[in-house]
Amino acid sequence: MRSAHTPWWKRIGLMILIVIGILVLAGVALIVALVVTEYNPPEREDIAIEGSTSKELMPGDTLSMISWNIGYCGLGEEEDFFMDGGEEVFPSSQAQVEENLSAMENYLAQQNADVVFLQEVDQNATRTGYLDEVASFRNHLENYCSSFANNFKVLFVPYPIPPMGHEDAGILTFSKYNITESTRVQLPCPFTGIEKIGNLKRCLLISRVPLANCDKELVLINLHLEAYDSGEGKIAQTKMLMEEMEAEYAKGNYVIVAGDFNQVFDNIDTSMYPMLSEDVWVPGAVETQAFGDHWQFLMDTDTPSCRSLDAPYVRGASPEEFQYFMLDGYILSDNLSLEHIETLDLGFEHSDHNPVAVTVVLSENE
Repeated sequence: MRSAHTPWWKRIGLMILIVIGILVLAGVALIVALVVTEYNPPEREDIAIEGSTSKELMPGDTLSMISWNIGYCGLGEEEDFFMDGGEEVFPSSQAQVEENLSAMENYLAQQNADVVFLQEVDQNATRTGYLDEVASFRNHLENYCSSFANNFKVLFVPYPIPPMGHEDAGILTFSKYNITESTRVQLPCPFTGIEKIGNLKRCLLISRVPLANCDKELVLINLHLEAYDSGEGKIAQTKMLMEEMEAEYAKGNYVIVAGDFNQVFDNIDTSMYPMLSEDVWVPGAVETQAFGDHWQFLMDTDTPSCRSLDAPYVRGASPEEFQYFMLDGYILSDNLSLEHIETLDLGFEHSDHNPVAVTVVLSENE
């Protein structure tokens, strides 16, 4: 009697079905895990403040500031990025991440600004080897108090290949004057479904500094607005920003908004940085007139604040040879007098953004 024997092609087919089944189950398990662990912050949330200082601020004082998107210390001159038309998902090496972090910490310590606004700061992310950049900046910037708000917190981003993995990042504000209250304000998210779960939950980080000898406050608003939506997200987020600004101005407070707007202020001439290709990321525009007459919209056009990540940077390339942007700036209430604004040209050595420095004076007649 001949023994039963399963043909080879049936065995291979069965193995393929088993592998497909495992992959499907793994995919379903990942989706369930992402849904269960989705970062869903409240509309308004009190944020812990670290450090303290005895330095007092009052009307008539001069205030120096720096705003810098540090690109999670992983987007130096040698890098490109897949979301902006490049190829890479991760920084070239962990050593380069740590070198960028050290260089930026030392630079900010030397600048010794009164207020520092940072964006894209990792504290526990796959892309930067789970390096706690928040703690590191706090250790290196002495005599400041600070607050940090998450805007990117995902268990595992399965896109692209290799996948981005775990994300934990946000925006970080430092002040040499005491911050008495910090609030994370959730901005509208233009994405839905799985795309929303794996995307940034952008926010405003609003920090309050009391003024001596009066009942007013200096209100510091740190932000990093939408980048990769079709436009409606930027509009909705900018509208909410305007509402927050107006509410603070109505109280008689001094208001400073700083960060990466991922947009150009429409009162700024950016013709010196033309769009070179339809294939690269294109910024939106902030309609400054919609904000009314109480606000100053500031960007320094002498030096670009951002470079494209569709390719590694070509040091010294002209605007006709390489794509540059004006994305980083400030909005000031009209009870602040501008003394100086300057994009600090660091040649994009350690980040795809240059820091932008501003000096203002708090008016005394408010």
